[in-house]
Amino acid sequence: MSASRDLLATLVAFDTTSRESNLQLIEFVRDYLAGFDVPCQLVYNQERSKANLFATIGPADRPGIVLSGHTDVVPVDGQPWTVAPFQLTELGGKLYGRGTADMKGYIACVLALVPSLVQASLRLPVHIALSYDEEVGCLGVRSLLKALEQRPVKHMLCIIGEPTELKPVLGHKGKLAMRCDIHGHACHSAYAPLGVNAIEYAAELVSELGRIGQRLKAPELHDVRFDPPFSTVQTGVIGGGKALNIVPADCRFDFEVRALPSHDPRRVAQELQAYAEQQLLPRMRAVSEHSEIRFSELSAYPGLATDARSEAAELIAAFSGSRDFGTVAFGTEGGLFDAAGIPTVVCGPGSMEQGHKPDEFVSLEQLHGCDAMLQRMLLAIGN
Repeated sequence: MSASRDLLATLVAFDTTSRESNLQLIEFVRDYLAGFDVPCQLVYNQERSKANLFATIGPADRPGIVLSGHTDVVPVDGQPWTVAPFQLTELGGKLYGRGTADMKGYIACVLALVPSLVQASLRLPVHIALSYDEEVGCLGVRSLLKALEQRPVKHMLCIIGEPTELKPVLGHKGKLAMRCDIHGHACHSAYAPLGVNAIEYAAELVSELGRIGQRLKAPELHDVRFDPPFSTVQTGVIGGGKALNIVPADCRFDFEVRALPSHDPRRVAQELQAYAEQQLLPRMRAVSEHSEIRFSELSAYPGLATDARSEAAELIAAFSGSRDFGTVAFGTEGGLFDAAGIPTVVCGPGSMEQGHKPDEFVSLEQLHGCDAMLQRMLLAIGN
């Protein structure tokens, strides 16, 4: 337990907010593993300012278990913290600091297990996978998964250690984030009919998104394992216009789709684009032929829907001590691992109720529980 706590203190001290580099943390983990003669592979981004890490302990010629976590955290800007966010603080059985729950607590427990893994005679390998830029669209792990595709041996299970209070999670929704740019025609507001008001056309598109969202609530589209039990659509950012007496030529808004694993979120974008092309652009171009509506993808990741009867589900049930399988509303890198052919579950210490908030914490009880879960895994795969 003290090893996990001490390692968590070290990890929290690295400011790995997504806009910053994660290399100091990655280099710490690399050197830590090297101290146990565990080699690792680093997969850098194009600028070599960030890196993923992959390490293997045990026999590499057979399928094994991947313990995966992301190293980046969300910003603390503007949040009313009462403790130093990048310094571990223990109060009342809770460990405070940015990333303690999401998800450096899990990474600390994984690293604390390394000495035992190295000393054990493992029947199956254990792999450690750390990624960057999960919080901004699950970006970094994609290059790691591409590198893993070149390896001849596939993995039997990936445990994503996002905070689930150590409850085994087999499913989450996918996400598509989109941007819509509307270009109309500016003129003096006294002659508004001679212009193409980009804000007003944006409003029509946002309203259509609302109608699409209402259709997704139809009972026949529900999956009761999720909360809410349907795919959702929402507009989160909008901006446009220069002055009240100028018909605005430009407007931009961003929207997202949180889709059930059975629903392709791109269908929403395609439906909205069809509405724009068939209903709005003809009216806009009747006034100005240069009018445009452009859509661009900001980020996307797939949902996760691991079969409760699968080997992956049986394994996490044995390790966690629970068959009370659930789902979560937030997304993870799990869908990408699953799409790469690696059966995936989500199970880690802490709660997302504390994630992304000021005074984020993980309890000592949860950290101890994660240590125990990983020890059960070790007992199951050792000779």
